[in-house]
Amino acid sequence: MAILGTLLKNRRAGQANLAWNHPALAGSDTLDLHSPDFAHDSTVPTRHAGRRAGGQNISPALTWTGTPQDTAQLLLVIEDVDTPTQSPFVHCVALLEPELVSLPAGALNAGSTAQGVRLLRSGMGRGYMGPEPIKGHGVHRYVFQLFALRAALASAEGGAALDKAKPRAVLSAVSGPPLARGRLDGLYSR
Repeated sequence: MAILGTLLKNRRAGQANLAWNHPALAGSDTLDLHSPDFAHDSTVPTRHAGRRAGGQNISPALTWTGTPQDTAQLLLVIEDVDTPTQSPFVHCVALLEPELVSLPAGALNAGSTAQGVRLLRSGMGRGYMGPEPIKGHGVHRYVFQLFALRAALASAEGGAALDKAKPRAVLSAVSGPPLARGRLDGLYSR
């Protein structure tokens, strides 16, 4: 598999199609999103990586401050911008109650979600999918993005049910711009 990673080393999805750059999600960067498990632009601990990458696939703990008072709902999106595909790979999409200011480790895992967390579809399945970059492909950037929405999402683009909609249809349903947003980038390679 390392040979495949080496061959695809220069193929990267890039940040252009990241949720962060979606027109309806552009806004002020006033949410302070961080994790006690890793610092911005540092390595995500192996524990939070996917099982094929030697990890336990446990979502990291997250905390944030600066949620505006008028927030109707929080939208959390985790994407890998270095996957050798056309768009970033979506590792998690979740809707959070606006009163939340933190998530414990494992709160985004399917079957063990915390109160106030609604997991939607990701790139494969539902719930957190830890980093599992192709061996030899180099360092991948995992972007944790939190958006304070003005209006709660009732359905995805085209009226589709949120629980069945693909991640891009959920993002397209946001009637932006958000009240605030925050970002935390973690790195992982193998």
